[in-house]
Amino acid sequence: MVTDTRNSSLADRIALVIVLLMALGTVFVFSASANLSHELDLHRFYDFPSLRQILFFPIACLIMYTVSCLDYRTFSLANGWLRSLTGYLLVISIALLILVLIPQFGAEVNRARRWLRIPAGPIVVSFQPSELAKWAIVFFLAAICDKSSFDIRLYWKRFVPICSVIAVAVVLIVVEDFGTAAFMAVLGFLMLIMAGVRWWHILTPLPVGAVGFLVVLLRSPSRMQRIAAFLSPEKWTDSAAYQANQSLIALGSGGLWGKGLGKGICKYGHLPEDTTDFVFAIIGEELGFVGTAAIIGLFIVFVWLGILVVVRCRDRFGQLLAGGIVLTIALQAALNIGVVTVVLPTKGIPLPFVSAGGTSMLLSSAAVGVLLNIAKQSTRNPVESRHKPES
Repeated sequence: MVTDTRNSSLADRIALVIVLLMALGTVFVFSASANLSHELDLHRFYDFPSLRQILFFPIACLIMYTVSCLDYRTFSLANGWLRSLTGYLLVISIALLILVLIPQFGAEVNRARRWLRIPAGPIVVSFQPSELAKWAIVFFLAAICDKSSFDIRLYWKRFVPICSVIAVAVVLIVVEDFGTAAFMAVLGFLMLIMAGVRWWHILTPLPVGAVGFLVVLLRSPSRMQRIAAFLSPEKWTDSAAYQANQSLIALGSGGLWGKGLGKGICKYGHLPEDTTDFVFAIIGEELGFVGTAAIIGLFIVFVWLGILVVVRCRDRFGQLLAGGIVLTIALQAALNIGVVTVVLPTKGIPLPFVSAGGTSMLLSSAAVGVLLNIAKQSTRNPVESRHKPES
């Protein structure tokens, strides 16, 4: 009973951290959406990122709670592919990735075809299939590595087929979204390492993957321009490096305590993508170093609590799935903050739960809901397990 109470408390703490991140994100997306050119029109609320985010926040909380009541083992392959939600999730995500590349279905935004437009009465809902594919790969890897058990160390029988599935998703995404494709490739390999794949197995596809990504880079002048701007920002101040420079200005001008909530000026047309990929810079300008440190602190607390879930989990599938969920959110947050602070080249990686975007927030909330269910059902007590005799 003590263990159940502790695990319930652990789940509550994770939920609290995520709700705080979403609440802060909603506030700062609203603040960053300030625009002098027009006023908010509540009759067209869905046209404004800030009002959409206010709508997504409670929906994300509801989804997280609902999914947390679903047994995470329904994603396992222990009873076969047909009885697992993971198989259907993977097939649907691959189908949507193909569909979005078809001009009649995929919508082009910022010169990239990454979105599906779904009419829903008077509004049009946008959905990003790559976000679903990212989570489908995480659930697939956790399920297949658990089912394979020690066979995961077999190169041709397990490792190559698993990498082929990852490669299909990455190839479909890299056509229009290099950053997400690279993120998924790295995430996939990290999860395989977590599952116990031999190191030399991991090294074999790296040359092929490196050549493939290099070809994609060389065939895209805009991507090469961003790399050049990162290496020599002083030469691209008014073009490719403009966004990165404005991000640093926003962060630097905030100082220790910031200018005050809603008092930032970089959001008035100076910093592109201020509600999405660069909302962290707006937080830095308005709340200063204290505000950005608080956001980073919340992610660190989430990672620590997630590690506790992995340690206390009672089965291998739960451990791999919880580890994959925590790794995905932590890695994405680190990459976004790295881009905003110009430690990494500019690329469209949103800050989980904070950046504007319904697809990312709702799917990430669903994934955290699964993590909460794992936390609730974990019954292994680390103290007791040290005294338990080995079989």
